[in-house]
Amino acid sequence: MSFEDQSLLVPLFGEFDANLVQVENRLGVFISARGDQLQIEGPQDSVARARDTLQAMYDRLAKGQDLDSGAIESLIAMSNEPTLEGIISGEDDGPPVMIRTRRKTIVPRSAGQIPYMRQLAKDDIIFALGPAGTGKTYLAVAQAVSQLISGSVQRLILSRPAVEAGEKLGFLPGDMKDKVDPYLRPLYDALFDCMPPEQVERRLASGEIEIAPIAFMRGRTLADSFIILDEAQNTTREQMKMFLTRFGQNSRMVICGDPKQVDIPGGDRMSGLADAVGRLENVEGIAVSRFTSADVVRHPIGGRIVEAYEGTGE
Repeated sequence: MSFEDQSLLVPLFGEFDANLVQVENRLGVFISARGDQLQIEGPQDSVARARDTLQAMYDRLAKGQDLDSGAIESLIAMSNEPTLEGIISGEDDGPPVMIRTRRKTIVPRSAGQIPYMRQLAKDDIIFALGPAGTGKTYLAVAQAVSQLISGSVQRLILSRPAVEAGEKLGFLPGDMKDKVDPYLRPLYDALFDCMPPEQVERRLASGEIEIAPIAFMRGRTLADSFIILDEAQNTTREQMKMFLTRFGQNSRMVICGDPKQVDIPGGDRMSGLADAVGRLENVEGIAVSRFTSADVVRHPIGGRIVEAYEGTGE
């Protein structure tokens, strides 16, 4: 295969051809580079996947997007899908699947993220279920930031239960914000990745962005808002019902969690997330996305860790 824009070959191949080596090692092929041409040798299916992956890598660079090892790993994983480029570009059924924020344009990095990103753009309430590292919360925050910037919603509300994950941290010092911020740090991280820090701070100060424990939601009606509940598996049934009934006019709500990582104190209380999905999955206007270890888009070993633990049944 050959590439038209030779200026992209250096970032495509990577330093000391590291990107090509990554594709070789993951797909079991041999790639030789001669000028602007690549020759791929190996089993027919693997060669086809390598070709699709390299073309997707080149197209990503041509669009001005970054190409790091994580992005390459995701493209390799997605090359197992029959229409890799079609589902990224949306040529088969609608506009491109992407989220634009002030700092970056976000495209799917796993097969499971494609329907999820479409749900984020059109459904009122979305349940996102699956292991850590699949992009459930990150993509929800990115979509929320995009809609806040465009004026589609007036507020962004991020929440999660303040539940200790198997540790007794004792009494934390400081005021209420100081006490709950450690539990909400992943939400801050996603925000800062999608918006310049000064804008995040300004919108937090003005109340356009609100980050609070789920207990602070009681008694409110959340209209004109994009609402995200993270770590929802750690809510009780009562908390989940309370949270869902906060839904107001012109709002969108995303509930993210991993049903297999429940840390509710006592151990014998049913997760509000599992209960809500069981009751609401077939209700009109409510969508459910389920992710698996194949959708983990952090380091590839993360997916293998998830598979190992799921295989034990624990």
